[in-house]
Amino acid sequence: MASRHRVHREPLSARRGYPPDGPYARGPPMPRPPPIPPHPAVLEEELEFQHAEMRRLVADNRRLIDDRMALQRDLAAAKEELHRMNLAIGDIRAEHEAHSRELVEKGMKMEADLRANEPLKNEVMQLRAEVQKLNNLKQELTGKVQTLTQDVARLQADNQQIPMMRAEMDGLHQELMRARCVAQLLTGFPFSIVKLFCDRTMVDYEKKANIEFMEQRQSMEKNLVSMAREVEKLRAELASSDGRHWGAGMSGGPYGTQFGSPEGFPAPYTDGYGIHLGSAEKGPPYGASAASRKGHEKPRMNRR
Repeated sequence: MASRHRVHREPLSARRGYPPDGPYARGPPMPRPPPIPPHPAVLEEELEFQHAEMRRLVADNRRLIDDRMALQRDLAAAKEELHRMNLAIGDIRAEHEAHSRELVEKGMKMEADLRANEPLKNEVMQLRAEVQKLNNLKQELTGKVQTLTQDVARLQADNQQIPMMRAEMDGLHQELMRARCVAQLLTGFPFSIVKLFCDRTMVDYEKKANIEFMEQRQSMEKNLVSMAREVEKLRAELASSDGRHWGAGMSGGPYGTQFGSPEGFPAPYTDGYGIHLGSAEKGPPYGASAASRKGHEKPRMNRR
C-alpha cells in the first residue's frame, strides 16, 4: 500500500540525474552507445517490490471476495426476510380487508334492521299512546264503579233500617187502633161492633201496608238490578278496553295479569253482608229485611 504511488526506477537509463539529450544544433547526431544493463541487485530489488505488490493485491482481492460473499449472504437473507415480510404484509392486508368488509356488512345490516324497525317504533309509540288512553279510561271507569259501589252500599245500609222503621210504624199503628177501639168502647158502642170495626180497620191497614211494601220492594229491586247491571256493564267495558288490542290469549303483562281473561281482574264487588252486586236476580236483594218482613206478617195472619 505504501509503494502504490511510488515512481519506478529507469533500469535502462544510463544518465540518472541528468537532463535528456536535446537536439543537436549543428551536424548530425552522434551515435548513442548501447545502454548499460542494470545491476542484478537492482533487478532483484525491483522483482521483490513487484512480488510484494502482487501479494498485497492478492490479499486485497481475497478480502474483497470474502466481503463480496458476506454481502451476498446478507443480501440473500435480506431478500428472504423481505419476501417473508411481503407475505406477512399481504396476509395482514387481506385479513384487514376481510375485517373491514365484515364491519361494512354489519353496518349495512344494522342500518337495514333500523330501517325495518322504524315502522315498529312508530307502532310502539302508537301503542303506548293507546295504552295511556286505556289507562285513563280504566281509571275513569274504576272511579265510576267505586262511586256506584258506594251508592249501593249506602242504599243497602238504608234498606237495613227499613224493617225496623216499618216495625216501629206497625207498632204505633196498632197502638193507635187499640186507642181508637178503647175510645169507641168508652163512648158506649157495643163490644161486637167495636171489635168488627177494629178488625176491618186492621185488615185494611195491613192490605194497604202490604201493597205499599210490595210496590216499594219491587221499586228497590228494580233499582238494585239496574245498578248491578250498570256495574257489570262498566266492569265488562273495563275488561274489554284492557284486552282489546292484546288478544284473548296474551298473558304476562307488566303486572302479571292476563288480558282478555277474568283472572286479570279483581273479584266482583260485594257488600258488607256477603251479597254480590252483580247477582241481584239470584237471591233476595234485601238480605235479612225480607225474612224480618215475613216474621212480622206471620203474627198478623194468626191474628186474623
